[in-house]
Amino acid sequence: MQTILSGDRGTQRKGPRQGRGVFVAISRRLILPGRTPNLRPMNMQTPTPFPGRRAEEQVAFQRPELSLILGLYGRFVAAGEWRDYGISHLRDVAIFSIFRRTAEQPIYRVEKRPKLRAKQGMYAVISIDGQVLKRGHDLRTVLRVLERKLIRAVE
Repeated sequence: MQTILSGDRGTQRKGPRQGRGVFVAISRRLILPGRTPNLRPMNMQTPTPFPGRRAEEQVAFQRPELSLILGLYGRFVAAGEWRDYGISHLRDVAIFSIFRRTAEQPIYRVEKRPKLRAKQGMYAVISIDGQVLKRGHDLRTVLRVLERKLIRAVE
């Protein structure tokens, strides 16, 4: 059994402070293994968001997209070409930056811009000087421009 706070109804505490009129809200519940108890007091309300401001939405990479990018990144790390990466999730764009060493500019950036989905494609690979190497609708085909560089590095 576990003691959990509940409501504002209380029972008088037994023990050393018995005569002082101290009231404690106590409820005894049996907590079964595998179940998470609701530890929130019963009189507590969920907080209301501040009116007038919405939470800022961020563009993020989904799990299948990250698995493609990290798979390619792992192959380059194994070949000794890349050393570090960084991920940024901003309002308009999600960026996966690839570094040869930690303390330098990214040599490549893989960007996801959902606003360009209907136009040029929302995925792009950009080099260190800002040149767009490949842009398209499918991430796998966009990343092929980097896979070609891996084949040259291994030879």
